[in-house]
Amino acid sequence: MSEPFLGLTMLGLIVVVIMMGFPTAFTLMGLGMLFGFYAFYNPAELWIDNRIFDLMVQRTYGAMTNDVLISVPLFVLMGYVMERGALVDKMFYSVQLSFRRVPASLAVTTLIVCTFWGIASGLVGAVVVLMGVIAMNPMLRAGYDVKLASGVITAGGTLGILIPPSVMIIVYAAVAGQSVVKLYAATMFPGFFLALLYLAYVLGWAMLNPKIAPSLPEEQTRVPVPPWMKRFAELYSPNMLAGLLVALVSPSRALGIEAGEGRLTYFKIIKNIVAACVPLLLTVSTFGLVWWYVVIHQQAAASEAPEGLEELGAPVADAGPATVGGPATGFYIWFGLAAAVAAVPLVRYYRRMTAERLQVVKLLASSVMPLALLTVIVLAVILFGITTATESAAVGAAGAFLLALQARTLNWQRTKEAVFLTAKTTAMVCWLFVGSALFSAVFAILGGQALVEQWVLALDLTPIQFMILSQAIIFILGWPLEWTEIIIIFVPIFLPMLHHFDIDPILWGVLVFVNLQAAFLSPPVAMSAYYLKGVSQPQVTLNQIFAGMMPYMLIVIVCMIIMYIWPGMTLWLPEYLYG
Repeated sequence: MSEPFLGLTMLGLIVVVIMMGFPTAFTLMGLGMLFGFYAFYNPAELWIDNRIFDLMVQRTYGAMTNDVLISVPLFVLMGYVMERGALVDKMFYSVQLSFRRVPASLAVTTLIVCTFWGIASGLVGAVVVLMGVIAMNPMLRAGYDVKLASGVITAGGTLGILIPPSVMIIVYAAVAGQSVVKLYAATMFPGFFLALLYLAYVLGWAMLNPKIAPSLPEEQTRVPVPPWMKRFAELYSPNMLAGLLVALVSPSRALGIEAGEGRLTYFKIIKNIVAACVPLLLTVSTFGLVWWYVVIHQQAAASEAPEGLEELGAPVADAGPATVGGPATGFYIWFGLAAAVAAVPLVRYYRRMTAERLQVVKLLASSVMPLALLTVIVLAVILFGITTATESAAVGAAGAFLLALQARTLNWQRTKEAVFLTAKTTAMVCWLFVGSALFSAVFAILGGQALVEQWVLALDLTPIQFMILSQAIIFILGWPLEWTEIIIIFVPIFLPMLHHFDIDPILWGVLVFVNLQAAFLSPPVAMSAYYLKGVSQPQVTLNQIFAGMMPYMLIVIVCMIIMYIWPGMTLWLPEYLYG
């Protein structure tokens, strides 16, 4: 057998052995050592002098010195601390009250919380198990279709591995030699767009067939308004914001109201005003951040650039006076339109600020806001270049500990569990890199990489045909394999060919990330289904869970098609932020 076909034999064996249940990392190293020993074999040398041992040491050292991988344990620790210490049930309850009048409100709430919690933790198994415990039984008791209930949990739980911060993005960046920061920026819009497609599917299905998601009874949609709020509304105004503002100036009547733990205080009035203003503050902060970055920050950065600086080796040019231009006129138009559109629901919301709405806002502020702020800070400091990905991961891990301690849900035992699981996951990722590096090197030495490239080039494909072929292969591999094996073993085979077809590795990589959502949703190795089955009622079968996941696989394909037709969804943000 010729050496290139030995390389293809390696590739086939790795799939078979992994499907048999052997550990991926040590299987990669074992096959690499075995076939590498043959590739380097020299009868004139002692077996201990075989160069495969030197290659093993070099590849191990290369994985140990990879700076990108430093952020893996920190982001994983952040996720496990969140899982062990945060209050998902309180978040689920507050979001469910917010969407209580929406069709299939429990399913919509499940998808939103899955997406949000997945972003914060980045752990698919943890999100699916937690939401299976919290949301599965309430949906089944409410009469929801089993396929709808299982589909939103399994599909929503996988979004955390796509939307940053994500370990999968870091692993791809290390394999492909790409910037983690650019990949984070590139996955922002596709990740949320895929979540929006999931949400549209759930709402559309529920409106077309209301029987699959019956309306909830009154006791499950009633907002628990404290008695003092009702008394306050009687004394001042049904509009709580207006009443609180009046009470701020004339507090005599309000201070006489019994508030459960004593009388209503002036400080509590101020706290409720701040809580009522949370939607306004979030909107203003968002628009203010956009204005600062586009109008102020970029002009300040441009004005600080030294004048007359020429690129090394470039001919000297007579540069005119430096000019600092602001954003295009179109930005101001779109900014004004967006602000006007955002102002309409805000005005409508505050005109109807009843006690129920204020209580919902307070519940959201106490359960969602801390985690949302931590996530936004972690992503903002990366995307705006304030910190590196590793430093941002450290900020996220420290913030996760602070949130868990503030909630008083993290004890010594849970901390030990989080640290142990972090060490276990990090060791698995590092050993996978060592095994993959050795396997890929031997595969290339045997000529397997060159043979695959020659075969693909001989097909005389256009860029779109190569894109379809590569993504179709990865989609099929997602049925028997997990994302770790696909990215570490098979993605490096396609990477060298991207330059030939003039395909951006960031665009191709984000398409792979979306594609790999199917790896969690496709039987027989649909890990999300097994996670959910482990915490579901006995009458929920695997076949029902598989049937509930299938439509979301089609949505993944639709999302990929839209991304390819409109590449700006992926590439606009990294190009705008980093050029």
